[in-house]
Amino acid sequence: MSKPRVGVFGFTGCGGCQLEILNLEDQLLDLISAVEIVHFTEAVTEHSDNYEIALVEGSVTTKHGVERIKKIGDIAKVIVAIGACAVTGGINCLKNLYGLEKAKELVYGDKKDWIDSIEVKPVDEYVKVDYYARGCPPNRFEIVDIIKSLILGKKPEIPNYPVCVECKRNGNTCVYEFGIKCMGPVTRAGCNSRCPNSMTGCEACRGFIDDPNVNAQKDLLAKYGLTVEDIMEGFNLYNACKKAAPEKSKK
Repeated sequence: MSKPRVGVFGFTGCGGCQLEILNLEDQLLDLISAVEIVHFTEAVTEHSDNYEIALVEGSVTTKHGVERIKKIGDIAKVIVAIGACAVTGGINCLKNLYGLEKAKELVYGDKKDWIDSIEVKPVDEYVKVDYYARGCPPNRFEIVDIIKSLILGKKPEIPNYPVCVECKRNGNTCVYEFGIKCMGPVTRAGCNSRCPNSMTGCEACRGFIDDPNVNAQKDLLAKYGLTVEDIMEGFNLYNACKKAAPEKSKK
């Protein structure tokens, strides 16, 4: 039985999500033995357009990027978006808040017309995404679990409950008790509440859970003398493209 062929692709982002794959240490050898990596610019010089599974990092921010992601969508049987930029548009979506022309002017000045820059969008605005490995960076072991499930023909088990559940499992005192804002009540778990574990508030890098209980969040804010307006700006860091909107896929 032949190994599934995997391509790893980077769009606009820091490259850290791809590095998480390389940081798998002992599990990296198991991954390489289970799949055939045919395209991975950060790791190998050879590349091929013959792949079945595509792992895509980064958001789409150029016309050339649109062409690339559509080509990947035409080739791959399964697309996995890895990291906040690919899943929700991530930090790059802050550009959209300024408006495209203003953002280009702020960054490039009088050279703005030289730049191939478009409004930032996550990967699933252009192709059908089958699975999401969320976070900034994503949980490297979640990436492995998704690939393992695909090899075994199973549906990956990805959390669809809030970070607060993990906080309680870890015995954390709610950071709101210390005057720290946190988006954990409406943010998808799967990170083992790593930010609250370190006494910092969740910044929603894994995006919203499906059908978030907004009323519960409002009640929590009211308890600590905050309003929705006080906290909504925080969601812009990773979710300006998809604020409070359910994930959607297009082909």
